[in-house]
Amino acid sequence: MAKKVLLPGQGATAHSLGIDEVAALLDSCDADSFAVLREALKSDTRKGIARLIARTERRLEVASRETARLEGLYAFEAQMAAERGVHVWAGLDEVGRGPIAGPLAAGAVVLDSSTRILGLNDSKQLSPEAREDIASRVKEQARAWHVAFVDNEFIDAHGMVASLKRAFSEALAAVQEALAASGVAVELALLDGNPLGFDAREANVVKGDARCASIAAASIIAKVERDRLMCEYAELYPEYGWESNKGYGTEAHLEAIRQYGLTPLHRSSFCTSFSQLSLF
Repeated sequence: MAKKVLLPGQGATAHSLGIDEVAALLDSCDADSFAVLREALKSDTRKGIARLIARTERRLEVASRETARLEGLYAFEAQMAAERGVHVWAGLDEVGRGPIAGPLAAGAVVLDSSTRILGLNDSKQLSPEAREDIASRVKEQARAWHVAFVDNEFIDAHGMVASLKRAFSEALAAVQEALAASGVAVELALLDGNPLGFDAREANVVKGDARCASIAAASIIAKVERDRLMCEYAELYPEYGWESNKGYGTEAHLEAIRQYGLTPLHRSSFCTSFSQLSLF
């Protein structure tokens, strides 16, 4: 038999609710309405009700921690900007430093500090589906964004440091250009990792993709765009499995190189120890 509970906003009017009805209420409540519901349900002795209350407490605790984590990402970079007396900053991060095929990608993002993009995190901590979803929201909500690519030929010819500087410079210039029409200038470039010296506005944040909202956003869009490009390249060279390894040196990828040689998209300077450098 269903117990009597008091519903939020119903005063002292009691309603008989089944377990499923209580579950629907609890699953949709926020912290404030949960406090009211929990009070209304405190005399309900059904074990199922106790389990539902415990489940809701866990859900709201997880949500509270996630909200605090997200606010911390935004607060950290806002504090860095405030300490330097600047008002507009871009976050930058790269993807593709380690693969043996395909380009290097550098993302640059200028966020709107008045909005929050839920789920922002280090791209490595997210599933491919979550990255795609968040990347779409970054592109929709950011004040400016860009992903710059440096191809394998430039990497082979000039090395990784020069390639990183070129990629970040191009990405930063693109977001600056996007903001220029509104008379806004990027005053600070928050770069994930160690000093690179590619721009006078550079400020470095070790593990920045887990600490700064704009760097996290840059890491996500760079990852999504590079992965998408590698999947397109995989259709051109299906033997190498780029749709799954994204150009990294997995054992299956190395074995394909031994069997078929290098493609025009491989970084030959990365492959000298295990290939004969034969090209398509």
